[in-house]
Amino acid sequence: MRIIWLRVRVALKGRGGDTGMSTSEYAMGTIAACAFAAVLYKVVTSEVVSTALQSTIGKALDVPF
Repeated sequence: MRIIWLRVRVALKGRGGDTGMSTSEYAMGTIAACAFAAVLYKVVTSEVVSTALQSTIGKALDVPF
């Protein structure tokens, strides 16, 4: 009987009373995702990255078949 009780206790121990995210956590996650997207957009549209992409694409198109 003791073994069964221990198994039940172990199974229930991993369960938290709080599942999922609350509204404030969703809001903070959304703000963080938007900030990351803005920084990524600025990096990708910068002159250095644009020049590197154009150079890489130009080299790829000049490869003889």
